[in-house]
Amino acid sequence: MAYRCEAQSPQAVVQLIAASYLRHGFYWYVTGSIPAGKDPAVVDRKLIAKYGIDVSEWERRHRKHRGVANAHYVRYQQWFILLVSEGHHALKQPTGKGGEGEHLRDCRRTPIRFNGYSISYRRAGVTPSGGPTVKWHAHVRIDDNTYRMLKSRFVDLATHRTADTLGYEFGRIPFARYAPIRRQLLNILRAVNERRKQHSFELLPHSVLKLKRTPVPVYVRPEPGDQQSTAMAEAT
Repeated sequence: MAYRCEAQSPQAVVQLIAASYLRHGFYWYVTGSIPAGKDPAVVDRKLIAKYGIDVSEWERRHRKHRGVANAHYVRYQQWFILLVSEGHHALKQPTGKGGEGEHLRDCRRTPIRFNGYSISYRRAGVTPSGGPTVKWHAHVRIDDNTYRMLKSRFVDLATHRTADTLGYEFGRIPFARYAPIRRQLLNILRAVNERRKQHSFELLPHSVLKLKRTPVPVYVRPEPGDQQSTAMAEAT
């Protein structure tokens, strides 16, 4: 099967990165944008070939055993991201004279920012003694600037819209309902209800937020016979 990289939606990009790539050690990344006028499919083929991405699972396992990194590539419209695992790789070579590398970032330190999302990899929970655990998890939230603008907009609308209209607007918020995003949306709802309470307006129930997250199909034009779950397959 040819390597598939074109995502159907922003939610698909986030799902693939958070649910598959990060938890399999693809922490280093570089993002880019394809200039207008260039054929994205041509750029796809060039980057996939340049960094040896379209290889078998056997080859990926063999590289990992030899201490050689693997890479993945995802594109949505003009935006793309290359992610790299632990080990030696052309993407990690010094940039500059004769270097092939890129300015990689580590999502454990610098979140991936895409379409209003902030995606990182963090330690989870605490031990009984209160110290940090060794367990890590993907952390998906609305980025700070987008969150502030979203909250400000809804608070401004709080006393200028009916409860039904506001509920409809809350339901249209496009971000996938990962746990940190659910908390952010609940904070916005509390701020809206506080403003409405001050003016004796009807309060909005939590149900307007539609807090359940539904997995989405990932790739554009899936091949016949493929399952949607292919997008969630493990990346070794």
